[in-house]
Amino acid sequence: MSKVTDELRGHRFDGIEEYDNPLPRWWLGIFWISIAFALVYVPYVHMSEGNTIHDEYAADMAKASELMAAQKIDWNDDELKAYCTGSESWKAAAKTNYDGKCAACHRADGGGLVGPAFTDDAYIHGGTYADIAKVITEGVQEKGMIAWGKQLKKEEIQDLACYVRALRGNKVENPKAPQGDVVAE
Repeated sequence: MSKVTDELRGHRFDGIEEYDNPLPRWWLGIFWISIAFALVYVPYVHMSEGNTIHDEYAADMAKASELMAAQKIDWNDDELKAYCTGSESWKAAAKTNYDGKCAACHRADGGGLVGPAFTDDAYIHGGTYADIAKVITEGVQEKGMIAWGKQLKKEEIQDLACYVRALRGNKVENPKAPQGDVVAE
């Protein structure tokens, strides 16, 4: 601990006089050690060759891209079509998922609200079973549709694709105008 000396500095302001007491040596020691550490640390971390923050970020982004590519489902249209036309076991579960996740934007009857109608022959992103499953899985960010692939199982997405495709040709009251290109059956 430093020795307290009550020496006036000779400075006066509004009738207040200041004492000139030196800082404690331990405090000055920490101050000078932190300056010496900074002189070594800053060049080592920010200017040296090696893992800079930018390199670590690039490595993390590459790893994330690899993980996303590994999780990406490659939908086969023939397999999906066979699944959808082979049995109708998917209908009940698909209707529940559709009502809970899709009906808010596409209407419960598929007539379209914010999102496009599913009852006409026009599709924005393709009308095959695989195209529909891909849109459900990956979403359409520019239109505000979230990617359901992270929240739904593969089987649930298959069921939804079947359900959406089954809505084609249904007659609904006040459907949204067709959007996209007309796709042949």
